[in-house]
Amino acid sequence: MCPAARPGTSCFRPEFPPSRVLYTDGVALTPTTGLGVLHLFCRLAPEFDGEALRKALAAAGADGYQVVPVALLGHKADLGLMALGPDVWRLRRLQTEVTRTGLVPAQSYVSLTEISEYAAGVPEGMRQARLFPQLPPEGKAAFCFYPMSKRRGEAINWYALDFEARRELMMGHGKVGRTFHGRVLQVITGSTGLDDYEWGVTLFGTHPDDLKDCVYEMRFDEASALYAEFGPFYAGMVGTLDEVLAALGA
Repeated sequence: MCPAARPGTSCFRPEFPPSRVLYTDGVALTPTTGLGVLHLFCRLAPEFDGEALRKALAAAGADGYQVVPVALLGHKADLGLMALGPDVWRLRRLQTEVTRTGLVPAQSYVSLTEISEYAAGVPEGMRQARLFPQLPPEGKAAFCFYPMSKRRGEAINWYALDFEARRELMMGHGKVGRTFHGRVLQVITGSTGLDDYEWGVTLFGTHPDDLKDCVYEMRFDEASALYAEFGPFYAGMVGTLDEVLAALGA
């Protein structure tokens, strides 16, 4: 367990939003607001070294970076890591340390925590929770991640709508999402210009079907039904690193 984590939590995470910045050649590379976010979905190589991975994640936690371990279901990958922190040089170092343990990335995603342009003026507490989420939420071990974008085709083009029309659609979309409050925590991170899609969506649920129900219901909303395009889904269970490695037989 990471020494910076609260007792009883299931990942390496700081008590407060991370503030320590690691420097490379004297220069940190940080978002103007929020945190860098790196999702790694990996397969275990025969030479995988679990103790080396423990040390890498503990070091990241000691530096104020959150790392959420996930035991993945299905053939796409074995182990998932969601890492959050201010300096993307430090995230790159973590990626290097992780791959040196014998984890082979099968897929990855790069994004930033953000406040949506449609959520300007939200209370400060909500703003801080979106920019500096504390993960994983207690009691929500069901996990899934997927990337998504808005359509920009000739017939259906989200970006051809004016701002107020887009804002109204997103307000309705958010209303549907709030019906899952207490069952699902949704972490939406921005990736326009950083990865293949425009957003990364990470869901933490009380039960696996909470995630299924949430995604199903929100797809009927007009903002999704007409305008959303989804990438591949990765699903699994959040636990301590020891629990995740035990599930993988490592």
